[in-house]
Amino acid sequence: TVPGVPGAARGAVARSAAGARKEAALMRAWGVGAGEQERMSFDERARLAERLRTGRLAEWAELIGRFRQMADGERARKVENATGELIGVTLGDDLSRVVPSELASLGLPELRAVFAARYAAGELMLYDSRGEQATGRGAVIACVDTSHSMYEAGPGGITREAWAKACALALLDQARHGGRDFVGIVFSAADKLRVFRFPAGRPAGPDRVLDFAETFLGGGTSYQRPLTAACELLEEEFNDSARRRGDIVMLTDDDCGVTEEWMRGWNEAKRRLGFRVFGVGIGAPRVAAAGSVLEALCDNLRSVEDFTDVHAAADLFRVI
Repeated sequence: TVPGVPGAARGAVARSAAGARKEAALMRAWGVGAGEQERMSFDERARLAERLRTGRLAEWAELIGRFRQMADGERARKVENATGELIGVTLGDDLSRVVPSELASLGLPELRAVFAARYAAGELMLYDSRGEQATGRGAVIACVDTSHSMYEAGPGGITREAWAKACALALLDQARHGGRDFVGIVFSAADKLRVFRFPAGRPAGPDRVLDFAETFLGGGTSYQRPLTAACELLEEEFNDSARRRGDIVMLTDDDCGVTEEWMRGWNEAKRRLGFRVFGVGIGAPRVAAAGSVLEALCDNLRSVEDFTDVHAAADLFRVI
């Protein structure tokens, strides 16, 4: 053997393995699971890996991973279909809110008839809650501001855009876990807007997700254009009995005016379609301040200044 070859080979194998682990971790952060990776051809996987390693997408991977972890934790904490504050136990026949001790009786043959009788009589013990109203099965629509000021960085060098996009991608996950449609609306000035649809019944392909994440329009900010587009989507595509009560999330760092006529139409649409509006002022406290336009538009509003803090959005994932 040639001296040094075995050691060089071992080094090459180690580097290759490390590179493969890093690539897999990067794809997981962006929501590309092992099964999806296995279904890709070598060329598809190589192109995707190269896209994720370059530019802004590589810088966002850690933040997106933390958002996904936080959102997973919030989903695990909440009782399915029982939003709001748990205040005790009540009686009824809603199987989605049955307390665990009731379900345990189904494991004992001699108690199944008792369970069936109590269910028929509406006397099962259920979690009782108050607060947020259930949203139904409507679409989750994230309106992401990509005006020039969203390039501004905060603590840790994370930009306003990065925080907003990471939050929006976690909302995409939230929608898919709930069997709901998701729509990403990227906006800036009144003449700049792009819509990305992710129907619940179809896979959210990595390329489409990355197109949504990478899109940046620049320019100024208009509230009316993206919110009108979101409202029209709920009206035209999602206004049926199975998919009512959608949720709109507005992620922006700017405030701007709306006309009285538009505001009247907006309030009428909210009344008719029954959707909720969540607002996040990013890096600009005045945007979410009392008396702001965003406050007037939203049912639920918060401000984030520390872009390393993903938990500032935790309540979104408890109630959406």
